[in-house]
Amino acid sequence: MALRLLLSLAGVAVVTYTAHNLIPVNATTVGFAYLVLVLLIASTWGFVESALASVAATLSFNFFFLPPVGTLTIADPQNWVALFSFLTTSLIASRLSTEAKRQALDAIERQQDVERLYTFSRAILLIDTGEPFAKQLAVKLAELFQLSAAVLYERRTGEFFRAGPSDFEGLDDQLRDAALHGTSFSDAQRNRTMTAVRLGSEPIASLALQGPRMPDSVLLGIANLVAIGLERARAQELAQQIEAAQQSEQLRTTLIDAMSHEFKTPLTSIMAATTSLLSVPDQPLDTRMELLRIADEEAVHLRDLINDAVEMARLDTANIEVNLERSNLGELVGDVIASMHKEIDGRPIEVACDGKQPAIAVDQRLVKLAIKQLLDNALKYSAPGTPVTVQIRDGDGMMTVDVTNQGKGIPPAEQARVFERLYRSPSVKKQMPGSGLGLSIAHGIARAHNGDLTVTSRPGETTFRLILPTEHKGEQG
Repeated sequence: MALRLLLSLAGVAVVTYTAHNLIPVNATTVGFAYLVLVLLIASTWGFVESALASVAATLSFNFFFLPPVGTLTIADPQNWVALFSFLTTSLIASRLSTEAKRQALDAIERQQDVERLYTFSRAILLIDTGEPFAKQLAVKLAELFQLSAAVLYERRTGEFFRAGPSDFEGLDDQLRDAALHGTSFSDAQRNRTMTAVRLGSEPIASLALQGPRMPDSVLLGIANLVAIGLERARAQELAQQIEAAQQSEQLRTTLIDAMSHEFKTPLTSIMAATTSLLSVPDQPLDTRMELLRIADEEAVHLRDLINDAVEMARLDTANIEVNLERSNLGELVGDVIASMHKEIDGRPIEVACDGKQPAIAVDQRLVKLAIKQLLDNALKYSAPGTPVTVQIRDGDGMMTVDVTNQGKGIPPAEQARVFERLYRSPSVKKQMPGSGLGLSIAHGIARAHNGDLTVTSRPGETTFRLILPTEHKGEQG
């Protein structure tokens, strides 16, 4: 302030010296020069500096330019009028200029506040679900409004969420009270403000802020946006819970339907064999042994179906853990084909391998399950007389198992969704039984091995490719 006052006086001195010694001009021109100087000082610094410059300019104008020159007396009464008019004009002009500057600064601050509120509202929409929503709200608030500390207390959860380089001490009880009763307070000395966050008329949270002072309208806007953000987060949480419950119910119903359909065939065969034995107990030994063999085979088949159903349900609801051991993919494919002789039912299955296959680290049980799902899918969605091809390849650090069928193909729009949980194509949903889980689980097994499962399809040919790395971190012997 002192420096600006000195510079203002120096400006008056410069104008006086120039007009009196260097470029002699009449009194009217000098008066306008002083007036311009006062306006410049007012628009640059403020009213105090411009008022001082006005007084100094008036005295200099009187002393150096109004007769009698060299004294502060004025001989002509008209010059008194001119002198006071000049002083009044200078003060009013400087005051108006200062007020205009203040209003311009206020407008800039209001615009900045509006921009920050807008940015904050957009940030609320873009917040991810990786961290607690309220915590991210507090962090965004501290960043955008340059706060040294921000604390958000959420009444529903009873948690405090803090952000900013500093922290509040001893305000927890006041924040709880604000969230419960809607109270607020302000501490100007510490630049602290606390306010309730309301949804309608009901307090749902409270905010404590420390940093640059902000208008009440901005503080109210922040509180309203926080309330909207918290309610949005709660709505999303409820929606996710509802969706999870619906999917769990759909999964349960789907598994029951799938198991009911799959279990009927072996149960029918077992019951037919046992009924024949019970109804005609004195059948020839060969006949009884054949019936017992059928019952035994179908019981094993039923056991495998139950194990697969339980495994599929477990894999679909939990993280897939792999127990790695060195295995040959060709042998695993052979084991799967042998276990599916009932489903294959004489269909031609062509298996091709590129040379000697190296042993790779995989979870044998899981990889067999994935291959079985791919083969079962190929058999279901291709004509009974057409072959299914299994091609095993090794290259670029990856082993691949291609399962190809000659079915109708998968429409391009559906290829990106075939690995989604419970998804089934509308075109086959009512024609072919299934759970919509097989490909999803096979995809999860591939990912659990750091591999992948892809599909390429066109009318008359569909290939699912299971990709497994030849080297796996954390191998187990």
